[in-house]
Amino acid sequence: MSETKGQDFSRRRMLAGSATAALGGVLTAGVGGTATATASTGATEAVPPIEAVTVRPGDPRYSQLITGNNSRWVAAPEAVRLVGTTEQVVQAVQEAVRTGKRLSVRGGGHCFEDFVYNPDIQVVIDLSRMKAVYYDAQVQAFAVEGGALLMDVYDSLFKGWGVTIPGGMCYSVGIGGHVSGGGYGLLSRTSGLTVDHLYAVEVVVVDRAGTAKAVVATREPNDPNRDLWWAHTGGGGGNFGVITRYWFRSPGATGTDPSAQLVKPPTEALVNVVSFPWASIDKPTFARLVSNYGAWHEANGAPSSPNAGLSSFFTLYHRSNGNLVMLTALDANAPNPEARLRDYVAAITAGTSVVPVQLTSPRRLPWLASIRLLGTSNPVLTNPTLRGAHKSTYMKKNFPAGHIAALYKHLTRTDYANPNAMVTMLSFGGKINTVAENATASAQRSSTFKLLFQAFWADKTEDAQHIGWVRDLYREVYADTGGVPVSNSLTDGCYVNYPDGDLRNPQQNTSGVPWSTLYYKGNYSRLQQVKARWDPRNVFRHSQSIELPS
Repeated sequence: MSETKGQDFSRRRMLAGSATAALGGVLTAGVGGTATATASTGATEAVPPIEAVTVRPGDPRYSQLITGNNSRWVAAPEAVRLVGTTEQVVQAVQEAVRTGKRLSVRGGGHCFEDFVYNPDIQVVIDLSRMKAVYYDAQVQAFAVEGGALLMDVYDSLFKGWGVTIPGGMCYSVGIGGHVSGGGYGLLSRTSGLTVDHLYAVEVVVVDRAGTAKAVVATREPNDPNRDLWWAHTGGGGGNFGVITRYWFRSPGATGTDPSAQLVKPPTEALVNVVSFPWASIDKPTFARLVSNYGAWHEANGAPSSPNAGLSSFFTLYHRSNGNLVMLTALDANAPNPEARLRDYVAAITAGTSVVPVQLTSPRRLPWLASIRLLGTSNPVLTNPTLRGAHKSTYMKKNFPAGHIAALYKHLTRTDYANPNAMVTMLSFGGKINTVAENATASAQRSSTFKLLFQAFWADKTEDAQHIGWVRDLYREVYADTGGVPVSNSLTDGCYVNYPDGDLRNPQQNTSGVPWSTLYYKGNYSRLQQVKARWDPRNVFRHSQSIELPS
């Protein structure tokens, strides 16, 4: 599918919405077409172009465009560039480079850290209007623009072709950063990471001479730009350029039928949500529940497991919330799904007297309806007015007793009360672990579940206490390994899409293992080489970006 790098983009380009129709081509500033393709055939038709908009201080829209989902982070840029086409992105990047302005990129969703919004940023390039999803017949893959949100992607792919990608659960996550960081969700145990289905990516980069251009890179072995594709399979957003488009096609897919070229989701999902009241949980009961969760996932982490189609998110809320909550979803078309669900809940509660409270009765739902329900049911995770602190862990094996004791201690502290402070245990493993660590930039391919430590709050004056609680908890859980989950037989570092600025803070990370190893393991030096080739001027950088080789 690839062609020689540098072929004339405008001559080969079918459409502004199909990026480089000749994959491997290059678009420089000011070049490109204004036609688009129909979703089903790839045929061209004239459409009005999306006009670029520049919002500056004083504009009534400005205050709504200078902060993201985590309201801790606010910028004061000279301009927010709302772009609508790849050409406009090239032009916006070129202008920022020409005038020496520090830029950042918002892909449409949210970022836990200050990578997009911080006081140093002078220009924000906002892709939230670039959200088209369509089948690109010329590439024989599904194209998704860099500003699309996950719910829009799921809706378009499923309604149009009955397919999907194994992405995240939260509806408001932006595709740009989600995919570039690896991407995973409820279907990943049976279908792998999102990036395991990534065929190509279009990225606006800046060369050593300071020229901005759009480059398409594919996974084809003979593509001269393949290293840029590889970097976007787990290297994280904001490191190499502006991601304007992805193309998805599952490995091994053949033919020209779009409905046969991506993951087929279950026709129905069996969804169950239960709570465990803190009033009925003492320290031994808590330890047993948490250990049972880890043991089940360790025992069912192989792709051949008959329970690979079951995914469960178990949230351990602070005691002030009143409850622990466990959400479980599985393929309702698998053999005996109700029995599998009963067995799973029984395995989690084994050895305890806790009786789960059904928040919703086990429900069979059409797959897309289940995604809508799960993706929009937690107002805390999708509330853009809250402040947050977040940390993560990949778990290879079950918890040791010391980890569980530290979790219990901080989740039951009486000097701290926040019903929106939590540790969430998330299913992982299965098909994810069939891919080699260096085949993609997502190196953690031997874990069976993950952890997300987080707290949300509204008042800026409470920052210290909530950030302090998350830090104290995390540091004590991993006290034996320098306050962070280093790669060893038990843990395997951190998830780059749950970015954590403390990993490069020597007061919080005393392990001697750098943040880059915690995220990327042995893939970091290769990511640095990609950085040197595609962003040699370090135009695309943030507080935890890939560094140029020394």
